[in-house]
Amino acid sequence: MTERNNAFLRKAEELEPMLHTREIAVSGGERVLKKGDSLCLDFGEHLVGTVTLRLSSRGSHPDAPLWLRLKFAERMSELKENVEDYHGWISASWVQQEQIHVDELPCELRLPRRYAFRYVQLEVLDISTKYDLIVGGAVCEAVSSADDAALPPYESADAELREIDRVACRTLHDCMQEVFEDGPKRDRRLWIGDLRLQALANYETYRQNDLVKRCLYLFAGSTLPGGRVGAGMFIRPEIEADDTAMFDYSLFFIPTLWDYYEATDDVETLRELWPSAWRQIELAREGFDENGLVRDSDVLGWCFLDWNLELNKQAGAQGVYLYCLKTAGKIAAALNDGEKASLIEEEYAKKKQAALDSLYDPALGLFVSGEKRQLSWASQIWMVLGGTAGGDVLDRIAARDDAVGMVTPYLHHHYVQALIDVGQREKALEVLRSYWGGMVKLGADTFWELFNPANPDESPYGGTIVNSYCHAWSCAPAYFLRKFFSK
Repeated sequence: MTERNNAFLRKAEELEPMLHTREIAVSGGERVLKKGDSLCLDFGEHLVGTVTLRLSSRGSHPDAPLWLRLKFAERMSELKENVEDYHGWISASWVQQEQIHVDELPCELRLPRRYAFRYVQLEVLDISTKYDLIVGGAVCEAVSSADDAALPPYESADAELREIDRVACRTLHDCMQEVFEDGPKRDRRLWIGDLRLQALANYETYRQNDLVKRCLYLFAGSTLPGGRVGAGMFIRPEIEADDTAMFDYSLFFIPTLWDYYEATDDVETLRELWPSAWRQIELAREGFDENGLVRDSDVLGWCFLDWNLELNKQAGAQGVYLYCLKTAGKIAAALNDGEKASLIEEEYAKKKQAALDSLYDPALGLFVSGEKRQLSWASQIWMVLGGTAGGDVLDRIAARDDAVGMVTPYLHHHYVQALIDVGQREKALEVLRSYWGGMVKLGADTFWELFNPANPDESPYGGTIVNSYCHAWSCAPAYFLRKFFSK
């Protein structure tokens, strides 16, 4: 059972945004289809919205229904995949495919679901031999709570960076709906790991700060038992915290709140939600041993960090806790909460020393994780962000072929931030060009949930047909380029 704070939820509902709509049509003349024929409509850009098809017939009066299969795809490659061949662990119900019977022609067939797509494929599964189908075009009513008129231009003489920024802004735009969705194709809901990165990009782009505030109150207003912030949040049919708990995601409520305050100076919200933020520290403490070291995942539970199933999370979790503890100290100072500020300072020193004593290998000059003393990029990145290591660990891990690597834009975001924190800005810019620019070179209209340059078709779900190709945690360039690399 979730716990509700109705006062917080009322504030969240009062901040529900207006959705902006625009119509995008695809015509190109009438296309005639018979049984077994197919047609692909290209809307020319990634869209989120509802679709209406203009259908009619020629020949005799239709004497049997039209039977259509529809496929909606963010990338053209999705149209080549068959849902029947997918046997992964994410539900195939997320695949954007429909079969529908049309009883009367001509008609304007308005499809009831919202889709995230650029391409729509129509396939005639069956039709009477006495008439042909005529497709007269399609219209999408695209929706977003982002106001394009509010987006300032990105000032740079570098055309490649401008294009990376454009795609990043479009990624953020299409994920901005009633909340900051993680992906408009899948999962179409609010996740706090994505929210934290979306909010940073929002402050540099659309500046729809009330949407961030709404999401903060949603997370504080519907929590898991004991006040733990859930990893995700459902909005429909009613507001309810997802029953998924993650060590790192719960803690990220703290920096998300602080970043909002830094962007808005809204001290009232900071003060009202500080108890919710502090509660995440109290709950996270249960995951540490008597020496101040976070327990491994068999005790700790789920800590995300990255979509790499080989990754041991112990060192990364310690780094996340230190990072969030530092941020909690900033909140305590801003609110003149001297008692908690002192507790945080003392605890931070203990947890940092535990990391150095138990997780740092002096011979390697790197942090190790778990019983098998795993080396990974995630461990080094979070130790830098947590204030326990300098840029030398990033240099050393880059020289290791045996380290567990990064597979998502989510962890790459934190890598770029770590590089900036240690003064390696040119390297950070190089990562933005090579990693996100790599997706652009592969034709990305929006940035993807997962991108491994060595294997662009990788999926953690058992099949790429359920991958999201417009994903919130991938909008990092809009934040980094505008904040650190403009003009």
